[in-house]
Amino acid sequence: MFIQVPKGTQDILPDDAPKWYYIENKIREVLTKYGYQEIRTPAFEYTELFIRGIGESTDIVTKEMFTFPDRKERSLTLRPEGTAPVVRAYLENNMDRASKVVKLFYIGSMFRCEKPQGGRFRQFNQFGIEVIGTKSPEADVEVIMAALEIYEKLGLKNLEIVINSVGCKKCRVDYIQKLKKFLSNKKDLLCLECVKRYEKNPLRVFDCKKDSCQKIMETAPMITENLCPECKLHFEEVKSHLDDFKIKYHLDPKLVRGLDYYTKTAFEIVGKGLGAQNAIAGGGRYDDLVEELGGKPTPGVGFAAGIERMIMVMNQQKINWPKPKCIDIFIVKVSAENKDTAFRLLQKIRNSGLSADLDYSNDSLKSQMRIANKIGARYTAIIGEEELSKDMVTLRNMQTKEQKKVKLDEIEKELKKGSGLNI
Repeated sequence: MFIQVPKGTQDILPDDAPKWYYIENKIREVLTKYGYQEIRTPAFEYTELFIRGIGESTDIVTKEMFTFPDRKERSLTLRPEGTAPVVRAYLENNMDRASKVVKLFYIGSMFRCEKPQGGRFRQFNQFGIEVIGTKSPEADVEVIMAALEIYEKLGLKNLEIVINSVGCKKCRVDYIQKLKKFLSNKKDLLCLECVKRYEKNPLRVFDCKKDSCQKIMETAPMITENLCPECKLHFEEVKSHLDDFKIKYHLDPKLVRGLDYYTKTAFEIVGKGLGAQNAIAGGGRYDDLVEELGGKPTPGVGFAAGIERMIMVMNQQKINWPKPKCIDIFIVKVSAENKDTAFRLLQKIRNSGLSADLDYSNDSLKSQMRIANKIGARYTAIIGEEELSKDMVTLRNMQTKEQKKVKLDEIEKELKKGSGLNI
């Protein structure tokens, strides 16, 4: 019996790979325009990075991480998200010395041991951006605008911004006391996980997906009603800028996101009509994370988005994918005796900058032409006994079926000028 891929993973096959190139190129195109530089971090980090960065009581840390010891019994974890590794790299490499504000983006695989479902995998791919070094509300709006522009370039429609402020350490002190007081006589109605959250970080109860807990939290005191003056002003400025740019958004005071490092702005971009798992991107501000990971107090803001989710939404919305680039020319040899000439011609065409291929298996002429059709070759160059004796090939336009004899040493020139055939 052959071995299959592990549950929650998938192969990206040649028919689908061009979709990924297309999306990644659009991401790089937009973010480079916004002044972001690409960063690549390791696929695994020391586990402590995620415990300190994401939060000990989060679902990601308590349930979803792939953690294992190395040979010296040091605990390592496959990265479940991208922000903490980027901040670690920012600190370790003293990136603040080159610029007060550092703008980075990443594209890469993440890993979470969660139940696979539509658009969610145990190995999945994310892109994200991080702006480190400014507390400006304009930076919050920029990351939202960058995300929206990427989706716009990809043709996605019916997207909505959901936004909230989760405050800061100062305003959370009193708020958490109010929230605990509210939940204290309802603990027996909470799920077992939320009872633990009540003790460690009651804000996490808002993040529970169980209907019973969500119903309780509908009447809970909201953080937006308990913001300190600084957080309140920051949130008002974010909303004001969104209004200025006519970016529609929906306020959700229960939105807290699944990571403990968020402060002030938290947001999601959701696709309408996608059901319960409708978020395609999420992010916010993390003004304490750099300090939490050993740096000096440094504000930051960013977002992350799943590429598999994007592809799913694009397919649902029936967005036309660009056609992959076809092979320029497929070389067809009439007999095995022509193989050396065919191979030399193949490399000569490739060296000229055109794409070319041939069938190495010495199949029949009919079979080779079938392959050329299947791969969408624009031309075939047929080498038979007659052509070989005259140092020529028969160049055939696979779309129009027109063909003509061309000298071997002129084939590159003919191809580059269109071969004199109607294309």
